Formats: sequence, structure tokens, C-alpha cells
Amino acid sequence: MSELIDALDLIEKEKEISKEVMIEAIESSLITACKKDFGNYDNFKAHMDPETGKITLYAEKTVVETVEDPNLEISIEEAKMHSKKLQVGDIYNVDITPKNFGRIAAQQARNVIVQKIKEEERNAVFKHFSCKQKDVITGIVQRYDEKGNIRVSLDEKTEASLNEKEQVKTEHFRPQDRIKLYIVDVKTTGKGPKILVSRTHPELVKRLFEQEVSEVADGIVEIKSIAREAGSRTKMAVYSNDSNVDPVGACVGVQGDRVNNIVSDLKGEKIDIITWDEDPAIFIKNALSPSDVVSVVVDLDEKSAKVVVPDQQLSLAIGKEGQNARLAARLTGYKIDIKSESQAEEMDDYIDDVEEYDE
Repeated sequence: MSELIDALDLIEKEKEISKEVMIEAIESSLITACKKDFGNYDNFKAHMDPETGKITLYAEKTVVETVEDPNLEISIEEAKMHSKKLQVGDIYNVDITPKNFGRIAAQQARNVIVQKIKEEERNAVFKHFSCKQKDVITGIVQRYDEKGNIRVSLDEKTEASLNEKEQVKTEHFRPQDRIKLYIVDVKTTGKGPKILVSRTHPELVKRLFEQEVSEVADGIVEIKSIAREAGSRTKMAVYSNDSNVDPVGACVGVQGDRVNNIVSDLKGEKIDIITWDEDPAIFIKNALSPSDVVSVVVDLDEKSAKVVVPDQQLSLAIGKEGQNARLAARLTGYKIDIKSESQAEEMDDYIDDVEEYDE
């Protein structure tokens, strides 16, 4: 059995799986096998010598005057035949190792080692990717499966499935394309870790800015909120904790290089970066960019706002199919009603007197 110990030493070195852990697993499996042959008793023990690999099976039996259960007890007379020091109440280990057990034990050990290596490799993958949960990782596209999901290689041994509902409808990939993914969750299953990834999650945009913009990574610039319609447009509100740092300029970069890198990662998705403000009226005005805003009246209790824009910019403020207004509402958390100046003048009660921003 010395070959087995050599194998365990090699596995410990190459796979970083503790030799002691594998020996314990082998002993446990032998006890399970023993119970199948001798009965489901809890007094069976197994010992594997860590130096020689010799394996011994034994049953712990209590020394008694009169044996009632021979599976659990041994008489004092029989016990004295093995050791004169034994007394009633002592525990004596009875060797029950079968003949030709070496071959059986070796096969059992091999099975355990293979299983243990698989378990440890799965655990290592789980630990590695669970640390990256809620973060961005780069993968390589392998193929589309029959359900329309994209199989993505995360490393040499690990794949993730980008489910169809987590894909951006306007994006199409080819094998070997590099792709940025947001790790939504990492779960354990009977077949190993399952890594849930997304291309549509708003946090993907946030993590990309953290990677690209040092001021965001360092906490000088904060991303206060994000509203996203994946593949089309994102609005992001930023704030600077340093009066000397322009939060929008930091995210855009020189000649737009920073934001353009992220737009490239998102396959052309438009990104509006606006300044966050604690005054909800100013925040809403900024959120409706690129449209100009004449006035904003906010109802704090109702979390709603009435907005007036120049006549010629009403369609710009609302956006194609209402997208600009919809994203602004998600970004600010306010229900926004937009009217042109002409429309507002026709409605005498449209503008009231609470929390108004007026250019």
C-alpha cells in the first residue's frame, strides 16, 4: 500500500488537497463498506497508517461480565486472553480486517481519491468565483446551445451559461469573441458550481466604470444611481466627494476615451452621464439631459414632478418611444410629467409652488 501513500503525497503537492483529508475520507468509506457486511453498528472504526498505507478495520467492544450483544460487547474472559490489563467497562478494539483486504481497500481508496479530487476541484471553483460575485469577469464565447443560451469559457476548466433572458437582444457573438459578464450569483449543485452571469444587469455598467475610471474605483467619484435599457441606452448619475474633481468629466475622460471604452464593451450602447444633486428638482432637470428644462415642480410626498421644457424640445425630453423620460424617472425615483411651455400655459394649475427649479 506504499504506492497509495506515494499517490496521496503527489496529489497533496499538485492538487493542494490535504493528505490527512483524503485519509479521513478513505477511512470513512471503509467504515461504510464494513457496515454493509457486518451490520449497521456505530462501533466500527478504520485506521490507515499515514506512513505505510496499511489499513486496519476493527470494532470497539465494551468488556463485560456477561455478553448480551456480541457485536458490541466482549466477555472479560476473552478480553483477558488479549490483555491481562483489561477490566470490565474498558473498550477493546477487535480486529475484523478480512483476508485479502488489501486489494479491496486499494480499490475503495482509488474510488475515494477520484471522488475527493472532483469535490475539491469543484470547491476550489466555487470559492474562486464566489469571491467574484457581483463583479465583472471576461469570458470567451464557445457556442450557442439548442436553447439559445451562450456557453462562455471563464477559464481552462470552467464554463458559464449566459441565459437568453440575460442576453442583450441586439448583440450577436461568434466563437472566440471576448465578452464582459456580470456575475449575478454562484450556486452549488450536484454537478458542481453553477455561475449565473448577465449582460443586461445595470450593475455591469457600474463595475465597468469602476474598472475604467480610477476616481470611481478610489471612491472620489460615486455612482449614485443607474437606469438602463440594455443594448440601447443607460443613464448614470454621479457625484464627486472632491470639489476639485468634475465627476462627469472624470467618467467621460480625455476626448471621451474612458466612456468610449465602456461603450465598446457594451457593443455601442449609449451612456448619458449626469451630475447627481441632493435637490430633487435639480437632479430631475439633470436627468432629462440632453433636453433643456424651463422649470421643475416636485411633490416630495407623492414622489412626482411636473416639468416644463421649451416647445421645440418636448420630443427630445420625452425621447424616442418615451425612453428619455422613462430612464430619467427610474434614475431619480420620481414619476415625471413633462409638458411644453405652450401646454403648461394652457393649463393654469399645472405649475404650483413646491420645490421648484427654475432656470
